Amino acid sequence: MRILVVDDDPFICRLMSRQLHTLGFAQIELCERARAAVERLEHEPDTPGLIFCDLQMPEMDGVEFIRHLVRLGYRGALVLVSGEDERILQSAERLARAHQLQVAGTLYKPVSSRQLQHLLQALPNPRQERTSPTPPYGAEALAHGIAAGQLVNHYQPKVDMHSGAVVGVETLVRWQHPEDGLIYPDRFITTAEDHGLIDALMRAVLRCALDDARRWERQGHALQLAVNVSMDNLVRLDFPEFVEEEAARAGVAPGTLIFEVTESHLMKNREAALDILTRLRLKRVGLSIDDFGTGHSSLVQLRDIPFTELKIDRSFVHGAWRDSALSAILGSSLDMARKLGMKTVVEGIEDGDDWNHLHAAGCDIAQGWFIARAMPAEQLIDWLDGRRAIQPPPTSDPPTNRTGRPSSRNPPPTP
Repeated sequence: MRILVVDDDPFICRLMSRQLHTLGFAQIELCERARAAVERLEHEPDTPGLIFCDLQMPEMDGVEFIRHLVRLGYRGALVLVSGEDERILQSAERLARAHQLQVAGTLYKPVSSRQLQHLLQALPNPRQERTSPTPPYGAEALAHGIAAGQLVNHYQPKVDMHSGAVVGVETLVRWQHPEDGLIYPDRFITTAEDHGLIDALMRAVLRCALDDARRWERQGHALQLAVNVSMDNLVRLDFPEFVEEEAARAGVAPGTLIFEVTESHLMKNREAALDILTRLRLKRVGLSIDDFGTGHSSLVQLRDIPFTELKIDRSFVHGAWRDSALSAILGSSLDMARKLGMKTVVEGIEDGDDWNHLHAAGCDIAQGWFIARAMPAEQLIDWLDGRRAIQPPPTSDPPTNRTGRPSSRNPPPTP
């Protein structure tokens, strides 16, 4: 694999070259000018599989270099290196990922051989072709799928972080296409919102979820049922009556339901939404502000809408134990929710370090791959019946390693 190191400091270039040679890499090119590196990439048919790029460079900085990589359609892996403030490096990384570049990681100067070795061991195949984004389905096909009953629900468990008990599930819709198989919502939700189908979609999801909840209850599993709604669903003033009637039909108490309200668009009719959400609370339906901290979700909504639950987006959860900015945002959100008398749910817990950090921070409910992935209704019962309870970590501070982070040598047992 060819490696290109772009850094205006000759000493750093030579140091990186020696370190890479020691780790077994032979084809290493050094470039002390970012503009010269761009010219090289423009004229070489065989581009390097891995590029190390400094952020702070004269003539052309690392962010400008990222822009050129996007223009050239670079398909290898990129490592950003800097001695700048940690948050500047993180912002540059997020920018590169937003441009669909394959970011292998970030390194802080001075780069140690151990840092470099750890990053390279986890390096994905830089020559792996990225597939083009799959286009979404059209409105006509989706409308037919909804009418034909092709939507199916998968459910991701939610666990009480203090007792370890499974307290509920989030409903995640899928489309069981007769020809294309299982289709995930990223390929049809936007179509539903843009073509007036989101209401029919949500109603189909809710009916199915209520029927599943009643079945689970008969099998001895009383679970809170979270269903996603968008502000586009909250335009018909008879929506609370629809929810009440569907719950009665299924034999499920309205208090079993929690609507996770996602505002992917600005409210079209704020008064109608406030009317509907307030009346849902009068019927004992719970309300969760979903993806808090992203999109249009805001403090104004917390002030005006009687939410019972604050759900913190995964972008603020995974890895917060090692990121001071994420940890500060997370801690402030949890503290605010407590003062408002709201339960907190965190999604995106992927490992024992995430669990330990969120437990120590005082989060109420956890959701993520560390606990379980979303699964069909019939598999959920088998998972619940065969599951070992997740024991909460000890109340004392968890052991730390030399970096000061919680040690994952003895994480809480997984299901």
